[in-house]
Amino acid sequence: MTEETTQRAQAPAPGPRVIADRYVLLGELGRGGMGVVFRAEDRVIGRHVAIKELRLPDGADDAGVFSERVLREVRTGGRLNDPAVVTVFDVVAEAGTTYIVMELVEAPTLSDLVRERGALPPQQVASIGLQVLAALQAAHEAGIVHRDVKPGNIMVAPNGRVKLTDFGIAQAVDDPRLTTSGMIVGSPAFMAPERVSGQEAGPASDLWSLGVTLFFAAEGVLAFERTSTAATLHAIMNEVPYLTRTQGPLASVVMGFLVASPEGRLTAHQAHGLLQMASAGTGQHTPTSVYNGPPPTMAGPAPTHYARQQQAPPAAPAKGKRPLLITGAALAAVVLLAGGFFLGNWWGSPSRDSAMLPALTYGTQGDIQQFDTPSSSQRCYNVPLEPGRSISSSNKVECDEQHDFEVFGVLDTLGGDSSVSDSAPLAAYPEEDRLRLSTEARCEMMFHSNAVQASQRPGLQYRALLPTQQAWQAKENESGNVVRNAYCVLSKTGGGTLSSAAAGSIR
Repeated sequence: MTEETTQRAQAPAPGPRVIADRYVLLGELGRGGMGVVFRAEDRVIGRHVAIKELRLPDGADDAGVFSERVLREVRTGGRLNDPAVVTVFDVVAEAGTTYIVMELVEAPTLSDLVRERGALPPQQVASIGLQVLAALQAAHEAGIVHRDVKPGNIMVAPNGRVKLTDFGIAQAVDDPRLTTSGMIVGSPAFMAPERVSGQEAGPASDLWSLGVTLFFAAEGVLAFERTSTAATLHAIMNEVPYLTRTQGPLASVVMGFLVASPEGRLTAHQAHGLLQMASAGTGQHTPTSVYNGPPPTMAGPAPTHYARQQQAPPAAPAKGKRPLLITGAALAAVVLLAGGFFLGNWWGSPSRDSAMLPALTYGTQGDIQQFDTPSSSQRCYNVPLEPGRSISSSNKVECDEQHDFEVFGVLDTLGGDSSVSDSAPLAAYPEEDRLRLSTEARCEMMFHSNAVQASQRPGLQYRALLPTQQAWQAKENESGNVVRNAYCVLSKTGGGTLSSAAAGSIR
């Protein structure tokens, strides 16, 4: 053995990795898109901590900017004082790498829980939502937007305590100097529509992400995740998920957060009271005004289900398409529920909206034998919508002319593409009562949203118009494609004509 070999043999084995000459890394706890989390010991204080080693996003090449923004944003988030916020102890920049030293929380994430158990009980979901909402409210009041609220960033202890982590990290990464063209920062399946369209994230964006998170916890499926990032973003912009298990105030919070328009989204203050009700187990029956049942048939790719579901999902699935006649906020009426409908008739039997008329059917053997469907330029008609009528293209007029009724909502009863090839397998006609209930509920929400001008609403009445079984099976549009839409129509209360449009135009 040579002298050099002897020296190598006698050299001490390399010790554990030490950060900033203070934090001794003891083992890896997990890893994700933004880095690796280690258990470590703070040798100065003698406590165990969690250290997140941040990694520069793929496609980014400015480590200095990355470190600068992380230091600023995470230190800002570290000043938050809320029981549901993971406490940040220190931020270290060393050898070109940024480390966040934070409170060690030894608990599974919400993502872990759902993967293991399936959909969680509504009261547990509401309790988790309350705590995360409180953390977000504290952040928003301090001018901080989280930007990456998702189940993987929410830890749930056995005693029910919740911790929200990674404050400021997504914000720090989202910098034009860091990102390349087309790069997506954050988790696509939880991104709000306004962020997908390129707008700046705000408090309402966090609430959308919380809505998607609660949907996942309560339903056991991801509302918008598809087989590719592009398909996921398309679903966020064009589809409305339908709850199949969740009812009552928890359902109203979830769907209220998933309103496409940030301005029409349920506020944190409104959601707080509803989540308190849901966590206490009160008001679990959903009134007609917030009916959230599934669409009658399946369309589009199925959502991702997780193992060990404790309850079998209903036969009908959970995906729909945003109504076409409104400005992207078909469910904005949920905002009104916290201040009105919930208080008036929550625990009693649901009452019918006084402005709603009974639904009618169109097609062979229907109330309306013939109904020429609306177009983007003509959606108003100069004949009353009454049983026994036949309504043809000659009855279509411009909405600034005198008209008896107008269409303010086009609802795709298939819950997917508004048209399918006539060679595709025919979807079975659902029970008419179920189709009627679903359509009326969606028309009710649209009528009380910004789809109808608020100044004209007191003098208006509305009803649902749905296809008969014969129309469902045989209806074809001018392009030869089978269409099975339902419609929401409005008219003047008590009869008479309208001289101007009361609803938004077809988009």
